[in-house]
Amino acid sequence: MKDNNFIISVTPDIALDLGYTYAGGLGVLEGDKFYAASKLNLNYIVFSLFYKNGYVDYDFDTNDNPIPKPQIQPEEFLKNLKLSDEINIQLRNENIKIQVLEYIKGNSKVVFFNPISPEWASKLTERLYIEENQEVRFFKYVLLAKSSATYIRKNIPLEDIEYIDLQEAYAAVLPLILKIPGKYRMVIHTAGPWGHPTFSRELFKKEFQYSFVDQDIVLTEIGLSVAKQAFAVSIKHFDILLKIFPHHSEKFTFVTNGINLDRWMNSKLREELYGIRMDRFIDIRKELKEKLIDYLSKIKDINLDNKFIAIWARRIVPYKRPDFPVRLLSSIKDKPIVLVLGGKAHPYDFEGLEYMRIFRKLHKENEKVIYIPNYSLEIAKLLLSGGDLLLFTPFSGWEACGTSYMKAAVNGVPTLASIDGGVLEFIVNNVNGWLFGKDIRELIDYKSQKAKEINEEEYSEFQSLFLRISDMYFNEPEDYYRVALNALRTFIFRANIERVLKEYYPNIIKKTIV
Repeated sequence: MKDNNFIISVTPDIALDLGYTYAGGLGVLEGDKFYAASKLNLNYIVFSLFYKNGYVDYDFDTNDNPIPKPQIQPEEFLKNLKLSDEINIQLRNENIKIQVLEYIKGNSKVVFFNPISPEWASKLTERLYIEENQEVRFFKYVLLAKSSATYIRKNIPLEDIEYIDLQEAYAAVLPLILKIPGKYRMVIHTAGPWGHPTFSRELFKKEFQYSFVDQDIVLTEIGLSVAKQAFAVSIKHFDILLKIFPHHSEKFTFVTNGINLDRWMNSKLREELYGIRMDRFIDIRKELKEKLIDYLSKIKDINLDNKFIAIWARRIVPYKRPDFPVRLLSSIKDKPIVLVLGGKAHPYDFEGLEYMRIFRKLHKENEKVIYIPNYSLEIAKLLLSGGDLLLFTPFSGWEACGTSYMKAAVNGVPTLASIDGGVLEFIVNNVNGWLFGKDIRELIDYKSQKAKEINEEEYSEFQSLFLRISDMYFNEPEDYYRVALNALRTFIFRANIERVLKEYYPNIIKKTIV
């Protein structure tokens, strides 16, 4: 394999150590892959959009209603972007001027496309995943595709491209513009049909003069049609996707997600991993918890000494079951337990916004609850390394992989998890974590009566296990810490993002380093 072979990844968002260019799990995963690729000296290029006002943060009004606000890009992030070029594309039969902004780490870089004129085009990338209508959304991702194609033609010899990986459906417009057979691969990061956006045939005809047969065009179908290979992000996700896209089954395989240990794992645990004694492990765990307590005490005036701290922190959507930690409150009234809730909803997700309102109200009125709405990478590092237990509660069949339980485990924090996503590949019940619920591999409508019955049954099991784990923490600490240390030891190799990159690019990466 030649040293100058390029890996290209096209993604709608990516979480760097600076800036607001991500919304959730996909962005964090792509950021972890990018930093690991730079460490491995790969010629790795990520194409994304420059969002002038980020994704969303929230304030609250006097009635605890969440009020969305933009995320202004910090000056430090802007200083780390290099203006490398200006390119022009045609969009809606108009000439669009685009700045090419590069964030460079070693041989790897993230290329952000920033439309600057005309004004309507500039507004396309004001915010991440927030658009006023379908047409605006369509042109946003056509802009990403046309900009990526122009950059590639101008800067990268096609024969030097080894892979072009399309991360999720919104990246799948690119093959309609840059036709290079054998280079494209599709990575699907969502579990069910709800994660595959469609656009009308008329929009494609107007912009590309293509006359599709179907009225509604599914972007994932375009990506899968042109891809030489397609990836699920866990074994269970692979099984579910074969039922959604059976006509593409010969292309599918899976690479289970991972995390960047340099970003997420405590350095002391990393240095002392081999041969670490239980007493030393407990000392480091207590240090990490104290660091979290110092942070939480600045958010809420609450006594956290000798408390069991459970964490539920993630993007707030109903299928992740944010009601589960809320319902726990009636069971822990007289127990030394505190629930830390973190996360935010999309500003158009009214159910998610209602949960934010509930969380905020509980934060103000209930001594057992701390709520952090503007959840970020840095806050996630504190919570996932400093808590005593992570709660991972998605409705079975709806989570593609998830990585929060990996981030917790490599810091010695065990997880109480529903049986979904990549959990099945990592957690052994009562050995390195705890499992509840059923392994469901049919796609059940979350609002159906069947789903309600499953939720009631699984909540009962979840509650019982949670109370048993918290009692173990206080009354049988040696058993609790045994599970916690097992989590650290058993996760670290498979959870390593360098393993992920080696599986995606086996002919380029010859060695994985822990």
